[in-house]
Amino acid sequence: MATTTSDVLRTTLLFQGMTDRSIDAIDRLARPVSFQAGETLVREGDVGDSFIIVLSGSASVDRAGTAIRSLGAGDFLGEISLLDGGPRTATVTADSAIYGLLIDREGFERLMNEFPVMRLDIVAALTHRLRAHAPAVTD
Repeated sequence: MATTTSDVLRTTLLFQGMTDRSIDAIDRLARPVSFQAGETLVREGDVGDSFIIVLSGSASVDRAGTAIRSLGAGDFLGEISLLDGGPRTATVTADSAIYGLLIDREGFERLMNEFPVMRLDIVAALTHRLRAHAPAVTD
């Protein structure tokens, strides 16, 4: 069972397969964050200045008031705004108490530069989300 932040990061899909050195670097850049049930993690249209990894709890994602998906342990959010510099694309609300890790814009950019494999993993996750929520999109 995962007991430290590094242990939890190792079980997160985005970071699976990374070296201990990489996991330690991510752990050093991240700060703990928590949200109570009903609290907003990010709001659609706001400036995106952070990346959040959900370690425990659950949250709902909606766009323009329409439910899109749910998040749970191991999921992450906030990468789109950090990648393209645009506003948040959805609102995320805690369904239960959330404990996670927050990496600010500077830390996120550092991760992308130091660990290029993360870029590919994030693009793969975004592609998966796009295909799942926009079935009309074709190659």
